[in-house]
Amino acid sequence: MVPSPLALLLALGAAAAALAEPLRFVDCGSIDGSIQEVNVSPCPTQPCLLHKGTSYSINVTFASKIESQGSKARVYGEMLHVDIPFPIPEPDGCKSGIQCPIQKGHSYSYLNKLPVKSEYPNIKLIVKWELVDDQDQMLFCWKIPVQITS
Repeated sequence: MVPSPLALLLALGAAAAALAEPLRFVDCGSIDGSIQEVNVSPCPTQPCLLHKGTSYSINVTFASKIESQGSKARVYGEMLHVDIPFPIPEPDGCKSGIQCPIQKGHSYSYLNKLPVKSEYPNIKLIVKWELVDDQDQMLFCWKIPVQITS
């Protein structure tokens, strides 16, 4: 039996939707905002396999509960409950897709890159990503498991 064009279209649509699934994440203290969605691309499965020498796209959709003139990102690799700072190319949230000043009640798409340097060790860890407002309070904080690999 040959599948109908509609069945093929539905199957392809379901496969595409599965690839674009938002990540499961842990909210680690979003106070001044609420996270609606976290996407890391490419990361089809968890833990995310982060290949050395590759850059990953980060997209976080969140709603602000406060007004803020600016925002700053801090990223960590968490190992054995110790946060090790992880440099990113652009820590200024206002240069990462967020139109500043941030308005209370508005939703924003925060966009950034996570470069995985070739000198990083092959290791499993937790990526912790924070975005703080101009009072150093958490607009959002999320964690996901990753594995750095060659």
